[in-house]
Amino acid sequence: MIDTRIIEFIKKHHVLTLASSNQNIPYCANCFYVYSEDENMLVFTSDHETKHVSDFLTQDIVAGSIVLETSVIGKIQGVQFQGKVFEPGGELLSKVKMKYLTRFPVAMLMKTTIWVVELSFLKFTDNRLGFGKKLTWGIEASNKSKNKNQ
Repeated sequence: MIDTRIIEFIKKHHVLTLASSNQNIPYCANCFYVYSEDENMLVFTSDHETKHVSDFLTQDIVAGSIVLETSVIGKIQGVQFQGKVFEPGGELLSKVKMKYLTRFPVAMLMKTTIWVVELSFLKFTDNRLGFGKKLTWGIEASNKSKNKNQ
């Protein structure tokens, strides 16, 4: 079960940084998002012509972060995540699109594509709980590949 402090942090914010890669060349993009708690997915929009979408059409495992911008060390908070990105369809598309458009109604005016990151790993740093305090959920992709090789 995901710690409620992680979920509360993710729900409080609306911009994520998404890291993709293609042929070992990394790339980052910033996107508005909404969290779909029932599915444990981050929902965002982006066009097929963008570099990051092109990247994750060939490599669908992504990483990213959501951070609180502060210069006060004792207030630093942020989530690092990993997951599988894909274009939802059917009932899932209807559900997550409604969530996204409720939070960002201006997106109704744009011709763009809904994407989701199905989360597999979350690491929440919250210095308010103690310097460098981290809460984790899931299995980090690098640990998955280590476990397969053992």
